[in-house]
Amino acid sequence: MTVLTDRQTVSRADVRRALDTVIDPELDEPVTDLGFVRSVDIDGDDVTVHLRLPTSFCSPNFAYLMASDAKDALSALDGVGVVVVELDDHHDSALINAGLAADAGYVGTFGHEAESSLDELRMTFRRKAHTAAAERVLTELLRSKPTLPESMVGSVRLRHLGPGRTTEALLRRREAIGLPDDPDALVLVDHEGRGYSPDEVPMALRRARSTRISIDGNAHFCRGLLRTRYEGSGADQAPRPDGAEPADHHHLIPVTVKEIPR
Repeated sequence: MTVLTDRQTVSRADVRRALDTVIDPELDEPVTDLGFVRSVDIDGDDVTVHLRLPTSFCSPNFAYLMASDAKDALSALDGVGVVVVELDDHHDSALINAGLAADAGYVGTFGHEAESSLDELRMTFRRKAHTAAAERVLTELLRSKPTLPESMVGSVRLRHLGPGRTTEALLRRREAIGLPDDPDALVLVDHEGRGYSPDEVPMALRRARSTRISIDGNAHFCRGLLRTRYEGSGADQAPRPDGAEPADHHHLIPVTVKEIPR
């Protein structure tokens, strides 16, 4: 539910656009598309957002990262007042919500349980997202050009890619890890921009495909778990890019998620 008042300066559309930039690091999708935004309340300049996750035992560092990123994105809105972001129904909800309210940061929130900041973890998953994005565009290219030898895709450059959603996604992920978007830049590179020789390309593509399948599979599974846990939450999930995700049901074996009290 969204509460509107006469002195409102921040709109629901503003909030949605801000939350669209918050990415689940493991699934590489916006929390808005995944249905993780449970509610948005706007009272004048103040915004309160509640987030939900597929299970109560989702990784605490991922949960904190998304909640913290959501608060940062909302706090950056022009004209916004007090921003409150709370995570519901997670085994560390109380701890995470208290840390967010105090702006304590990850280490300050989890204390001795946190080995370091989340910067390294965030970069690790950004690199995986880049690998998966490169595999998607190269697989599309191989399918569109059946006579192109797989070993030759190591010489494919950004200018060889056609326009479209997968190319745009690759460019965003390259930017996120500091890789150039020069038209002559190689597509199949590691996170430091190093390419592969023709004999290395098949194995590099297999590894990239494994990474992409893992990300896509986890995203599909988590979407299904969320729909199982929260009735009607499928209506808040955006269709998958491949069109394979149903709106409010799934064809997996039914799963019963048992909450474990602490």
